[in-house]
Amino acid sequence: MTASRTSESSAHERLYRNLRQRIMLGELPPGLPLTLRGIAAEHRVSMTPAREAVRRLVAEGALSLSSSGRIATPELSVERIEELAALRGLIEPELAARALPRAHQALIERMAVINAAIGEAAERHDAVGYIRTNLEFHRLLYLRAQAPAMLAIVETVWLQLGPTMRALYGRMKRNEPPRHHRMILASLRAGDEPGLRLAVRADVTHGLRHLGST
Repeated sequence: MTASRTSESSAHERLYRNLRQRIMLGELPPGLPLTLRGIAAEHRVSMTPAREAVRRLVAEGALSLSSSGRIATPELSVERIEELAALRGLIEPELAARALPRAHQALIERMAVINAAIGEAAERHDAVGYIRTNLEFHRLLYLRAQAPAMLAIVETVWLQLGPTMRALYGRMKRNEPPRHHRMILASLRAGDEPGLRLAVRADVTHGLRHLGST
């Protein structure tokens, strides 16, 4: 591979990861129109890395691409929100249950610290900080499941929901951590798998179903 090809590949990977993170954390609102030229200019790369990054994000459902070539962040229908909420409700309780045998005390305490940080972000009305720490709370537990294929699917769902989660945060006006997190932590401490499954399912579907019904 030539030096220029290597540089383009590196620029594409950095751009892809940056855009992916911003979309997952809700930094970009739903339905935001984007252009390849604008993306390339903002990130100071050529059109080739911008085009490749957008192609990957479209394939993951993080961006939409119309037949006319219009690029935008996802603007989800009620039906799509319900579908993604159902996916979370199916996969995330299973990940949590698989993680339970490896959920040692230090992990649970770390999750409690992250949960406090979620509350602090809520008090500051920091939507992006709230979403970031909330996902960190879940990811930390799910990594213990040692089920990388399931976690990859869940992260793709989180990615598609990122802009919508930002809209949901604004609508629900949170000022504390999600109430089901206390139930998740209690179930982990008690080694209660049925309780953990119920708490995770309620946590990951409650807000989305609220958004879909309003």
